[in-house]
Amino acid sequence: MDPTRPTDKDPYELVYMPDSPLGLSPYRLRDRNRNEIHDVNEFLDAQATRGLSLRSLRAYGYSLLNFWRWHSPTQRDLARLTEPDLLEYIRFQKRQRSSSRPPAPTSINRRLTAVRLLYRFHTGSELPRGRRFVVTRLLPFHSSAASETGYLHPSRPKSPALWVREPHRVVVPLSAQEVTTFLESFDTTRDLAIVGFLLLCGLRSRELIELKLGDLNFAENQVRVHGKGNRDRLVPLPRQVLNVLRHYLDVERPPTGAEEIFLSLKGRRRGLPMTATGLRSLFRHHRGTSGVARANPHRFRHTFGSDMVRAGISLPALMKLMGHSHIHTTMVYVQLSPQDVFEEFERVAMKRQEPKLGPAHS
Repeated sequence: MDPTRPTDKDPYELVYMPDSPLGLSPYRLRDRNRNEIHDVNEFLDAQATRGLSLRSLRAYGYSLLNFWRWHSPTQRDLARLTEPDLLEYIRFQKRQRSSSRPPAPTSINRRLTAVRLLYRFHTGSELPRGRRFVVTRLLPFHSSAASETGYLHPSRPKSPALWVREPHRVVVPLSAQEVTTFLESFDTTRDLAIVGFLLLCGLRSRELIELKLGDLNFAENQVRVHGKGNRDRLVPLPRQVLNVLRHYLDVERPPTGAEEIFLSLKGRRRGLPMTATGLRSLFRHHRGTSGVARANPHRFRHTFGSDMVRAGISLPALMKLMGHSHIHTTMVYVQLSPQDVFEEFERVAMKRQEPKLGPAHS
């Protein structure tokens, strides 16, 4: 069953209307009778007017579709919603199961964020704490005054909004042998170029399939990548990627008027742009051929990030290369063993001018 379609118990659906007037969201939440849910759609329209990408509008739409399934039967006024009410909404989500699995904590927290934004949009204020108070974690709050040693004085703790604890994210990259074995199953330079953009440039899957010929700059050996949130970035093209990419464009790429770089090479879709489904199918085929079960597009991006950290790149530079909005996202690639910590300490300690700690002699 499609979880986005209305049923007898779920009379709401999110529909995509590409012909929506300019400045309005093409994603609309409506009931079984096709009546619009104005509280949600006004919020989505405002985000569209702000210039958010279609992917962001879609993500907000599906998050608020889930929320409205819980909120509407309660007949509670949206303006009377409080932070403790979200506890029941979290329980509602955990009772919903898709493919026999409960929703991931990241999905729940993303929906909670969308609800808070919806409330703020309609009321102009943050979601109130209400009579009950749930402490999730305490973060140190620092005043602007500094001590003589240069450290800020800690002040009262600051409690963030309700959230669900997320498991510690561990990035497990592919080994050099796994990468080599996987690549040995390839027989086209198109596929090699695809892996090159993921492994040596750190692109996301959707960024890869949306690359266009006009994004390439062979004179400067770089490519313009359209990332999340309609943010563009320039990424260097390593020589290995350039070589296989040129061969693909000159020899293998079917003659077509499509602007996308990567096209289907066989079947009825020959000459048409590669889709996300086609990319997943490609990697599924090569996983079966090579026996490298962990190889998928995002794992290659993870491998790029981990390899760059081990090679000594600065985190701000890696953040820009990977198109992250926040440095804490890039930090997941920094995984230091105790030996790494001690070696780094020794390297820095040799350059540091340390004070003498011996006893003073009169």
